[in-house]
Amino acid sequence: MKVDSAEDVEAMVDEIGFCLGLTDARKGLPSVYIAVCGRRDAHLPRNVQKDYEASRAWVIKDEVIARGRLYYAKLLKGKSWFLAPRMIPIFNAIWGCSRKGEAGILSKNAQLVLKVLRKEWEMATADLRTECGFKEKKDLTNALDELQRRMKVVPQEVLYVPKFTYIWTLAEARFPEELAVKMPRDEAVHELAKTYLEMCGMTLLGELSGKFGFQRWESGRANHQLVNEGFAERLTTGVYKLSSIF
Repeated sequence: MKVDSAEDVEAMVDEIGFCLGLTDARKGLPSVYIAVCGRRDAHLPRNVQKDYEASRAWVIKDEVIARGRLYYAKLLKGKSWFLAPRMIPIFNAIWGCSRKGEAGILSKNAQLVLKVLRKEWEMATADLRTECGFKEKKDLTNALDELQRRMKVVPQEVLYVPKFTYIWTLAEARFPEELAVKMPRDEAVHELAKTYLEMCGMTLLGELSGKFGFQRWESGRANHQLVNEGFAERLTTGVYKLSSIF
């Protein structure tokens, strides 16, 4: 699948469920960059600033963020992900945290950033750092990364004039209905395993756990459920394929 616009990316993610942002074939997951290249074996060059495909993927990524139809944030393993709206409750059930649980899960700095954004609703990076009183840039960066992983905060726009900055807002402000959906973790893992298998056609031993950080038993249970439902077939230990593939 090759894309060349924000609309193309939205259609792709709506179809497959999720993708990464600016990663290449070495991650083993679909991404905006790979789709812009139109090659499954696409590799990012060392000098991405001078590469047309990397630059084009960056521009499209910013356009998709501004349109707000897909969920975008740095979610797993420090990588930025795009999620179709239907996947938001699934990811939130696995990696998010409830408002009641914030005090016991989030760091003090993350709680402070969240408190400011709940008051101001949206803020540029520099203004957010000033409002929180952080002396070091890394304090805000780490807090924002933590809040993104917990699906509390998302960038809603990227600005380049007068200087480069993200505009940050609450995830629940952009996707209130999706984040309000409650789902048990085991059901969410099952749905993610189903989406991933449908995307790949086949998964190998330890692949699901490696990609998403699940315990082996958790991945195994989800895959066994897919077999019981007739959605997947078990070929050998830890290897599954879509039943619809002959």
